[in-house]
Amino acid sequence: MSNYTKSTNFATKDALVSGNALKIVKGTEIDTEFNNIATAVATKADLTSPTFTGTPLAPTASTSTNTTQIATTAFVQAVAQVLFPVGSIYTATVATNPATLFGFGTWTAFGAGRTIIGDGGGYSAGATGGSADAVVVSHNHTATSSTTATDSGHNHTYVFGGVAGSGSPVMSNGQGSSPTTSTGFASITASTTTTIASAGVSGINANLQPYIVVYMWQRTA
Repeated sequence: MSNYTKSTNFATKDALVSGNALKIVKGTEIDTEFNNIATAVATKADLTSPTFTGTPLAPTASTSTNTTQIATTAFVQAVAQVLFPVGSIYTATVATNPATLFGFGTWTAFGAGRTIIGDGGGYSAGATGGSADAVVVSHNHTATSSTTATDSGHNHTYVFGGVAGSGSPVMSNGQGSSPTTSTGFASITASTTTTIASAGVSGINANLQPYIVVYMWQRTA
């Protein structure tokens, strides 16, 4: 784009005396002026649907402007910094640092391996907590049956032998009276225990809500 510059000062010719060769307006002078004007016009942008080249400049509006005024790159940068002030969080599915995308600010990776919860309700901004692993609340297990409330294990003692002259073996469980006259008596003890079977699966990484992973960045400056 070029501006028109006049090559000949025609007004100065009027002050010259008659007969001065410079007082004459030459056709070449007029032709030069018309060519300069044509070049300047041809390299100017049209008012309707102009196509700019080079680095066109325009005034930068304030960030609160809401008109059809052209938005300069400076205006866009200013608005972006209003939208993402220091302390704001930016999320994306690409790993590019926002400083590269926006051209401003210092951004650091944020919240690795954590979800976000709103401030309040007993939680303060910046606090961390929770666990990916599930936990089992403390509780007790007991063995029950239709006749016994609990049974942690017990013993039975049996006595085997024979009463003299009876010709028949005698067995006692040790709960009542033993024979007073006996030959070759012996006793054994049978023990029983109660086992509580385990159930369930591992709680490692079992305390996670349905999730999708994104990149998170915090503007720190």
